[in-house]
Amino acid sequence: MCLAVPGRVESVYEADGTRMGKVNFGGVVKEVCLAYLPELTVGDYTIVHVGFAISKIDETTALETLRTFESLGLLDDEGQEQTP
Repeated sequence: MCLAVPGRVESVYEADGTRMGKVNFGGVVKEVCLAYLPELTVGDYTIVHVGFAISKIDETTALETLRTFESLGLLDDEGQEQTP
């Protein structure tokens, strides 16, 4: 099963001509393509699916979703791939 996971944008930058960012998923930080959502800025929350930010969401919804995923054990595999 594939999940779209909410995360908080920690940085925004360009890499090889593509708008990218570091997104924090409850302690797990990953590189994400932000090209589909040019309005995203540091501090915004987004839904990410297979490495692409696909929707901007509010903080309350993002945090509730992360808590639910964590309680169901759906983020266990993600936690093993942390980056600084």
